[in-house]
Amino acid sequence: MASSVVTFIVGIICIVLGISNMRGNISSLHSYHRNRVKEEDVLPFGKLVGIGTIIIGAAVMLMGVFTAIAITLGNEIYTTIGTVVMFIGIAVGMGVAFYAMKKYNGGIM
Repeated sequence: MASSVVTFIVGIICIVLGISNMRGNISSLHSYHRNRVKEEDVLPFGKLVGIGTIIIGAAVMLMGVFTAIAITLGNEIYTTIGTVVMFIGIAVGMGVAFYAMKKYNGGIM
């Protein structure tokens, strides 16, 4: 049960970071990205990266919820469902963030 709580908390932290990014605070991002984004593009860049981070955080939170359900009910199918949801959410969130990086600073590296 502790692992599901930790997973849920990690998801909340990701969501908080995403909200911070959406407000234009991109200080949590790698210096490469902060230095290459034009000043006028910081807010739209932060919004897109923030959306991606929030999607990842929500997926990780759902993994924690499904893990708790699996432990409570003793049915591992919920862990499998949570894992699938988490991987899809991470892929979509990273896709959104990578799109923002490509659009506003020319690449992810």
